[in-house]
Amino acid sequence: MARSVKCPTLVLLLIAALPAAQAQGRGGGMPDSVKAQRWAVENELQSLAVVERKVMIRMRDGIRIPADIYHPRDASKKYPAIWVRTPYNFNYWDVQNGVPRDMTAALTAIKRGYAYVDMQERGHFFAEGNYDILGPPLTDGVDELDYLRSRPWSNGRIGTTGCSSTAEWQGAVVAQHNPGYAAFNVQGFGAGVGRVGPYYEQGNWYRGGAVQMLFIDWLYGEQNQVRPMFPANTSQADLIRVSKSFDLAEHAPPVDWAKAFWTLPEQDIIKAVDGPRGIFADSMPVATGGAMIKRAPNDPAWYRGGLFHDNMRIDVPGLWFMSWYDVSVGPNLEMYNIVRKTAKGDAGNHQWAIIAPVGHCSFTRAAEHTIVGERDMGDARLAYQEIMYSFFDKFLKGAASPVMDTLPKVRYYVMGENKWHTSDTWPPRGATQMTFYLDSKGGANTRNGNGTLSSTAPGTGQPDRFTYDPANPVMSHGGNVCCQGNAVGAGAMDQRENEMRPDVLVYTSEPFANGLETTGAIVPTLYVSSDAKDTDFTVKILDVYPDGTAYNLDESIQRMRYRDGYDKPLVWMEKDKVYKVSLQPLNTSNFFAPGHRLRIEVSSSNFPRFDRNLNTGGKNYDEAKGVVAHNVVHHSAQYPSSLTVTVMPRK
Repeated sequence: MARSVKCPTLVLLLIAALPAAQAQGRGGGMPDSVKAQRWAVENELQSLAVVERKVMIRMRDGIRIPADIYHPRDASKKYPAIWVRTPYNFNYWDVQNGVPRDMTAALTAIKRGYAYVDMQERGHFFAEGNYDILGPPLTDGVDELDYLRSRPWSNGRIGTTGCSSTAEWQGAVVAQHNPGYAAFNVQGFGAGVGRVGPYYEQGNWYRGGAVQMLFIDWLYGEQNQVRPMFPANTSQADLIRVSKSFDLAEHAPPVDWAKAFWTLPEQDIIKAVDGPRGIFADSMPVATGGAMIKRAPNDPAWYRGGLFHDNMRIDVPGLWFMSWYDVSVGPNLEMYNIVRKTAKGDAGNHQWAIIAPVGHCSFTRAAEHTIVGERDMGDARLAYQEIMYSFFDKFLKGAASPVMDTLPKVRYYVMGENKWHTSDTWPPRGATQMTFYLDSKGGANTRNGNGTLSSTAPGTGQPDRFTYDPANPVMSHGGNVCCQGNAVGAGAMDQRENEMRPDVLVYTSEPFANGLETTGAIVPTLYVSSDAKDTDFTVKILDVYPDGTAYNLDESIQRMRYRDGYDKPLVWMEKDKVYKVSLQPLNTSNFFAPGHRLRIEVSSSNFPRFDRNLNTGGKNYDEAKGVVAHNVVHHSAQYPSSLTVTVMPRK
């Protein structure tokens, strides 16, 4: 479908409900060889496992959640369970093609001696109730764990896995300390991370106080409050039968998100594309804290639901998969370090992280030449499934696990060098800080300007000025993003076209004679002023090749009303007054090979990656008109704007 989804590698295709006979007649365009393979997997699964589909599990408030449960036929043993919970469609039957879905994941688990559980999130497909992204994950998760560990086939130990929405709920639920939750594997899990350390993203909703617009089009397909549902007394047999004709997938019209994101006021974007009412902009009864677009970064509503915050504690072994070009690798790494530091007993030492040079949930798509956006990252393949099952063998079965005994606590990929590295900490031991200072002769506008990055602090540098017009923002090109349909593509893209705009300031180092590895946090500190009450400042960190190609590494933004903190009162800017602002840390691991240069771009927009600041000092989400801001970046002995990077020594 044209609708974007957060994790296409794990999501089953959403299709219209068609009678099975009609679907078989059409064939759905699926090759016979694929149909035969699907049937072979299904038949083998049926021969090896007890198959229980559309099991309706009752929550504490009476709502029933469906699960498909598979456990080995040998009833003389007890089995640990691998549990996958998702808001997406896991209906076992491919309604359009009249054949089973690909059940390879369940079959693999059974062959390895596990039960396997697919479970729906509340308010989707065959699940009862209404969906609330922040409400029921904690209570539902606890109830579901209690149910699974009470099954006669269960050994009482349950592990979770999944990417994106199939992972994001795990952190807060595992922090509830249910005795059945024995191990977790989170992949691409940033939207489950609320406030951790310096980050107040609240589940990828904000960055630097600006809205990350990816959630707007995602909610278009997920906040489905009005949908078909079966009567509460529908039997399991009837649910299984009708699931071959109806999977309750919404067949929404395609949306041109590259156009839709321009809608003002911002709160009307989903309405403008005839999307469903729900928690994005409507004060629905199900919502725990009102419309999401109206919340500030530290609104109490963010702390009442299913996000993990740094006041929680995880005491369970964890296997963490992250990626450099995902939405929120910084908060993910911060959460990993917090768990290692605060966990009780041995749990802090039982956390392993893998950081890959890929986009959102694209770990297993790595190839001999892993292309991320436009940049070749080399051979970034890794045996993720073997690592995951070795992890589960150790903590769900108590089995010997040579893989885990030798697995480093952190395995990270250094882009540019295109090699895996290992460490027992993050950042790696031996890392040091290096500071580069922004400087120019007052003309850093465009890549042809005179902006420089130098290890020497500036003296009497002239400030750089540019005009930010919300009606003509700098357009996003690649980046650490996902799920924005045709509006933004993820990954490393050559930024030279954007760097010819006069509202983009460009500061570039001299070529590195011996190369430079930056692995860890990158902190931009800017001294800025404006004639507007409120505006944004954006940054982008780049690797500039000898031929001039400029690949983005990470990016961020700061909404100036929050410059004193996200839990502080709003403070408007005074005209032409200079303010110091340190952006939340960016993160990467990149080797700037000899002849390459480090670059920082500074502007006031990166749209539609982030929403536009209309510069008025108003609420922004309910405004239809903006004002032009004349913004200034200062760099001098008095105002030393800088970029501090984490550097690894190299032989």
